Amino acid sequence: MANIKSAIKRAKLSKAKNLENASAKSALRTTIKRFDEALAADPDQAKQALRNASRSLDKAASKGLIHKNKAARKKSRLTKRLAKVAP
Repeated sequence: MANIKSAIKRAKLSKAKNLENASAKSALRTTIKRFDEALAADPDQAKQALRNASRSLDKAASKGLIHKNKAARKKSRLTKRLAKVAP
């Protein structure tokens, strides 16, 4: 454990931020999972789910949670999957 006051504070903040990031990543994965479920059930709902997933990916990239290229790649792949099911 840290002895210096600033190091103690930094450890505390780091722990809190870690929980926040984990929660945000989990929510991101959930939106992508919802898209998968909608794609299997109803292509019309999948379009809305894709919009939500894209928005979540963009937000995550802008906050530095994931790399911007990873967000772009995921969006591209999700869009391709939707196009394959619902032309």
